[in-house]
Amino acid sequence: MINCWNEGETLKQTLKKGLQTGLETTWTLGKVIFPVTLIVSFLQHTPLIDWMVHFITPVMKVIGLNGDAAIPLVIGNFLNLYAAIGAILSIDFTVKEVFILAVMLSFSHNLLIETTVASKVGVKLWIILSVRLGLAFFSAFIINLFWDGGGEKAQYGFISQQDAVPSDWGMILLEGLEKAAMGVIQLAAIVIPLMIAIQFMKDLGWVDAFSKKMEPVTEMLGMKRNTSTTLAAGLIFGLAYGAGVMLQAVKEDGVEHRDLTLAFIFLVACHAVIEDTLIFVPIVGSVWPLLLIRLFAAILLTMIIGFVWKKQAHIGKRGTVYEH
Repeated sequence: MINCWNEGETLKQTLKKGLQTGLETTWTLGKVIFPVTLIVSFLQHTPLIDWMVHFITPVMKVIGLNGDAAIPLVIGNFLNLYAAIGAILSIDFTVKEVFILAVMLSFSHNLLIETTVASKVGVKLWIILSVRLGLAFFSAFIINLFWDGGGEKAQYGFISQQDAVPSDWGMILLEGLEKAAMGVIQLAAIVIPLMIAIQFMKDLGWVDAFSKKMEPVTEMLGMKRNTSTTLAAGLIFGLAYGAGVMLQAVKEDGVEHRDLTLAFIFLVACHAVIEDTLIFVPIVGSVWPLLLIRLFAAILLTMIIGFVWKKQAHIGKRGTVYEH
């Protein structure tokens, strides 16, 4: 009887702690997501998006795209992948152009929200932006350089229905508030159960066991084993939701800033692999090349940066020894 009572109390404490952590994380991230989503919704109905398209059009030819490709790129980076794919579906592109756009957008999308949320963890903005935009344009340049095919017109799996354009600023405000509120609700729907689940796994010792098994992978990427939970959450749920786990990891697991930065370098290249990959099925068909490109780029880039940092730290320590 006493054991059952103790087990019930332990279960209750675990649930309470997980719920509290989930609510705190939702509040921390929601304070970023709500205003940014609202602002972007307003900007969508101003000349700023058109100005950005005009500015980026000359760059398109270098990476094998026509001027119209600037539209989904700008929309995807200001908004999200769903909006970008909606733009792609409304424009005639070749198979090659669609694949290049898919690769670029998989690396770089929803920059305002995901980058701002990532900065909450303590990772510098310039690192996140440099990695995401750098990978997007470099991958597009390489694909255009080595792929001569794909000149036929792309056939999309379906054409999505476009929402009606708001007729006045009152409707635009209402639409913006709705999108911002839904963004926070979706965040809470993922983060709160995730935090409760992670708390249960911690109390049951599963996190330690998982970290132990992931140790060779995290070490290969130049990180310590306590970053494994962070990587898994980011890979499955994405940057914004992975950031919630990262915030908690900083508080409880003692994840060092260097490891957080490396984890985010990996995740900005390859995150939300299920959703962000499957979403491209209607426009590219087979998504395996897309997934493999993201995964390969993430592993290679993280390993290189981790190796360089380790080398620099070793040289610095050796220099200190020589001085003494």
